[in-house]
Amino acid sequence: MGTSLRALRAFALLAGFHLLTLAVLGTLLGAGIAAWTWAPTAVAVKVTVLSVLLGVPVVRSTLLLDRPGHADVAGLPLGESEQPELWRIVRSLAERIGTRAPDAILLTGDANAGVSEDTRLLGLLPGPRRLYIGVPLLTGLTEPQLHAVLAHELAHYGNTDTRLAGLTHRARDSVLRTVEAFQEQERKRIDKKRSRQEKAAAKAVAKGREAKEVNTGRAGFTYRTAAKPFLAYARFCLRATHGVGRAQELAADRTAARIAGRDATASALRETAVLVAAHDFYMSRYATMGVPAGLLPPRGEVFGGLRRLLAAPERQENLATLRNEPPVGDLSPYDTHPAPADRIRLIETLPDDSPAAAPAGPALLRDADRVLAELETAVLTPETLALERVEWRELTHRTMHTLTTEGARPLREALAAAGLPASPASATADLAAFLDAVDAGSLWRIAGHLPASPEAARARGRAAREFLRPALYSGLRDVTELALAETAAARWELSWAESARLLLPGGRETAEAVAAAVRPAVGDVPDTAPLRELLRTSAV
Repeated sequence: MGTSLRALRAFALLAGFHLLTLAVLGTLLGAGIAAWTWAPTAVAVKVTVLSVLLGVPVVRSTLLLDRPGHADVAGLPLGESEQPELWRIVRSLAERIGTRAPDAILLTGDANAGVSEDTRLLGLLPGPRRLYIGVPLLTGLTEPQLHAVLAHELAHYGNTDTRLAGLTHRARDSVLRTVEAFQEQERKRIDKKRSRQEKAAAKAVAKGREAKEVNTGRAGFTYRTAAKPFLAYARFCLRATHGVGRAQELAADRTAARIAGRDATASALRETAVLVAAHDFYMSRYATMGVPAGLLPPRGEVFGGLRRLLAAPERQENLATLRNEPPVGDLSPYDTHPAPADRIRLIETLPDDSPAAAPAGPALLRDADRVLAELETAVLTPETLALERVEWRELTHRTMHTLTTEGARPLREALAAAGLPASPASATADLAAFLDAVDAGSLWRIAGHLPASPEAARARGRAAREFLRPALYSGLRDVTELALAETAAARWELSWAESARLLLPGGRETAEAVAAAVRPAVGDVPDTAPLRELLRTSAV
């Protein structure tokens, strides 16, 4: 599809959204006028209020004219004087592709790359160009692979894909934003109704009556209905742009293979899929694990720590599996990017007639530690930046201690509610009180004070015990681990190969021993001896 036809289609899609908006607002206005003309005042007031509530999401989405695409992506500008090698590569690739180089390069925190162009007159006039490079790509790609990724993105400039991207994205984003606004209101109504019904059920159980089943089937029905025309138009927009979007990606792949080499381009796609998965895992399991405890890794390690995960010997087998098995099939029927496996297969059918590839060294980033620290300042929120910075080892121990303390809280509160001695400052004292109570036959009296779902609260006899046993086991395990940290100097240790482990002095692991000791204590015939023995032999 030529540029003129793509421009016409993008303009038509955006115009269609505004026409749909006017039609919906007109319908709501007409309903209000009709109600005040023919219906009783009480009905007219209700219709007017409903029309206003339904019209607000539509008007708000129409008036939100923020620029779509990459314009609002937080990133760190990389000046040519600071990163001359990177700029030299980008300018050389742009020249070979036959397009104008970007005016700015921004480093981002995600495992992706992209381009944008601030065009004018609906894409007819070019504007400033920006290239976005995710720091995981600079961390995990070799230089030839980086060349392939950059050539792919610059090819979008050469194919004029970015000239009309703003208009196309504006149409899609506007309609999707409207749908999301309606769905948000629908969720609020559902949550409100569920909360009200759950409170009523809890009160009924407390009074010995049978609780009604929670049913939110009709909650948010009005918003759900109002969203349907916008949802249908969103599907139409996505289908209308789906084919051309995929064709643009495949064309950019062919350009990358011609410029950077077939093998480098295919391997870049494989490695990028690995980096996306590894980055998501790292950010959730490592970089942000200390946030509940008010902690962050050392400066520069929020994004820079990914290299530690990628270099861990124990992770290499998993990474190789991801590398050899890229994602297959469509992630979404409307995704403009074909599946990585399909893109790799098509690239590998191309002739490898490119010049000799550059040496397979690491991607270039001058003064990486300083840049990674500055990236955090550029992309993290002020609240996140204000968190305390500690080394990885201390971060792991303090974070796990905080999470374990929270996990133990329901059992410790149940102990206090049962009228037994409890000490919020000492898990060791709470554990001793719990074990004494179990030996005295009070296990299930304590368990009765644990939080329970309405279904669990209705259960009686053995069924009630089976509902409560997992919470008992989990809470007792957490209290035991806290006690080991207090009395045996046990510490949670960081591992780049698996979850954090609680180790005793000398490196002795506790997981299996704790599980084996806790399980008998919450059995049908409770036995506290194994747990008491574990505490005795572990004490320093």
